[in-house]
Amino acid sequence: MSWELSEEHVAFRATCRDITDREIRPLVDEVEESGVFPAELWKRLGDTGLLGLTTPEDLGGSGAGSLAVAVLAEELARASGGIAVTALVSAYMAAPHLVRHGTAEQRARWVPPLVAGEAVAAIAVTEPGTGSDVAGLTSTARRTDDGWVLDGRKMFITNAGPADVLVVAARTGGPRHSGITLFAVEQGTPGLSTGRPLRKMGWHSSDTREVVLDGVVVAGDAVVGTENRGFHQIMEGFQLERIALAAMGLGHAAECLDLVRAHVRGREAFGAPLTHLQTIRHRIAAMEIELDAARLLTHRAAARLDAGHPDAATSVARAKYLAARAAAHVVDDAVQLFGGSGFVEESPVARHYRDARILRIGGGTDEVQLEILSKALAS
Repeated sequence: MSWELSEEHVAFRATCRDITDREIRPLVDEVEESGVFPAELWKRLGDTGLLGLTTPEDLGGSGAGSLAVAVLAEELARASGGIAVTALVSAYMAAPHLVRHGTAEQRARWVPPLVAGEAVAAIAVTEPGTGSDVAGLTSTARRTDDGWVLDGRKMFITNAGPADVLVVAARTGGPRHSGITLFAVEQGTPGLSTGRPLRKMGWHSSDTREVVLDGVVVAGDAVVGTENRGFHQIMEGFQLERIALAAMGLGHAAECLDLVRAHVRGREAFGAPLTHLQTIRHRIAAMEIELDAARLLTHRAAARLDAGHPDAATSVARAKYLAARAAAHVVDDAVQLFGGSGFVEESPVARHYRDARILRIGGGTDEVQLEILSKALAS
């Protein structure tokens, strides 16, 4: 691939930035305070095609691919991590399971509304005692004459409250990787309940809750994909999820860099603008290098994922690791360069600092990415 975005992707980035600036930025302060995603945004994002970038045209999407998702995620995160992740989880972390592995009926029922912003999806895998170790999940699905009965608890589930459909992972067979199945569970199904929204360090406008499965009865056709192959489907889904999260890191870092450049040009210290201080200029140059390196790795990983490259998973792990850490470093430096005003909670750089921290945890921790990249050493 070229080291530069194509003309089409450059034009798409401009569209994403315009929508973000017009539709999202004016809402950020309000939703950070309320902790509630602005419901009117779903339809606006759907109408502009931003929720169907990896969905085939026959289901209402554009099939634009993973690199387009990376471009979108970066632009959304420049405004708000909480708003960005809410939309990205529904469209590119939960919905793809239905697109790739759903039955014809599941796809017809759920995918077009999700693409249009008329429905919301969540993916429920993480449990109170099982995060990175997906194969160790303990929620169960017991087969009955009429279908399945699901029991268990899920934790830290994004979109659990507003979701119309949850893609739920439960154990249906043997130990570890061999016995996990995914199910499409409609909100409102008896026995399915959610806890109160969790108060988080960041992503304030993202709805995150516990999900309780207490004798949830679903029909036999609620299975998404192949029985006992859910672990492999989850791992497949992680690739696009990690691209989106890495690109969110790019957005946080890029926005903070823009804010820092404006700040140091307009502020004086010791009788001169901050830009006259070599230590300030050098720090900003280092921040730019980190962002550029992370963006190149992320775009390469997305392009390889779209192309079915044999090293796509390795590239994704590298991008997720580097972009999350680069974002954390860049936003931390931004707070430092803003001084006391960067430590005020209402400051944009403080918000990006809070939002960026989760990127080293969600979608596979730093340690998981390093294990993916280093496990060949043990063979």
